Amino acid sequence: MENKKTLIRITTVPISLEKLLSGQLEFMSEFYNVIAVSSEKENLEKLGKKINLPVFPVNLTRQITPIKDLSALFRLFVFFKKSKPLIVHTHTPKAGTIGMIAAKLAGVPLRLHTVAGLPLLETTGKKRKLLDFVEKITYSCANHVYPNSKGLKDIIIENNYCNPKKLKVIANGSSNGIDTSYFNPTLFSENEKVDLKKKIGINEDDFVFIFVGRLVKDKGINELIAAFSKLQYPKNKLLLVGDYENELDPLLPETLEMIESNKNIISTGFQYDVRPYFAISDALVFPTYREGFPNVVMQAGAMNLPCIVTDINGCNEIIIEDKNGIIIPVKDESAIFEAMKSFISDSEKLQEMKENARQLIVSRYEQKIVWKAIFDEYKFLEKNV
Repeated sequence: MENKKTLIRITTVPISLEKLLSGQLEFMSEFYNVIAVSSEKENLEKLGKKINLPVFPVNLTRQITPIKDLSALFRLFVFFKKSKPLIVHTHTPKAGTIGMIAAKLAGVPLRLHTVAGLPLLETTGKKRKLLDFVEKITYSCANHVYPNSKGLKDIIIENNYCNPKKLKVIANGSSNGIDTSYFNPTLFSENEKVDLKKKIGINEDDFVFIFVGRLVKDKGINELIAAFSKLQYPKNKLLLVGDYENELDPLLPETLEMIESNKNIISTGFQYDVRPYFAISDALVFPTYREGFPNVVMQAGAMNLPCIVTDINGCNEIIIEDKNGIIIPVKDESAIFEAMKSFISDSEKLQEMKENARQLIVSRYEQKIVWKAIFDEYKFLEKNV
């Protein structure tokens, strides 16, 4: 096993390594010397201990910070020169740019970048031009670029970010698939569900909508809260599972006021384990403006939940209209309202979707299938180095 080649995986923050690539680094370590690179030294080292893999901290930020970025670039360049990886595989925008430039300068043979959403799509003006330019640099330094959905691949081609020959969607999409043995509704007993409902103030006969993710404008939270507030059914609850990001993407003051004042909206904050909250819910509402390939929609589906999602890449690939959910236009408060209303009023249709939900995820996005497809891609590329 001494002749294992080195594989370096990079994300901007360690939680992306932990959550978005959960289990994948350990799987790859059977075949490669895997090193995990990210920012937040303390959190990264904690993760390294947890997954029993070496780590290398670099000060990456999620904002535009030229001096810090140059410093991170130099640090990575030196590290690559020393560790001589066969593959550097980056995820998330900043890690992609810094990681791919450093890998190219250091002469790393295989430079791979996964695209899991493009935050710049919601940007305009000079900032958009700058981010477009940076995206093109990232892709030009990579040998291969992997959009994690077919829709994202189309967007990259439309924006002329790179030669379409560099692009490939692995398996059916998704960066990591989903562990359907972990996201399984049968793991939660009726008693556990009753206890959690009591604890957070949900009645047995309430219809529970859930949103899981960052509570920010880009996730469609302003529209979701406005739509939910108009529902005239007293036996509704909306569970918000996630944190605010007031510096990066704040919600409207009136949205925050409604969340605070509406007793049927329950905000749990960030939760490491979201499964119990899915287990007590009836449907996911995910009105996001942009995604790569949303894990939340796969997780909800695996937990037997029908989903209301926006008509964007990733979401409209996981959800099949009227089979396991409803697809609605982006930024459309009244469409969210109508979809929620139809879920409450048509229990027969809802039940049918519930019965399809899990099977449609298991058959297309089981985690080990995705991991193997990524590993097969590595092996295929190695032949041509």
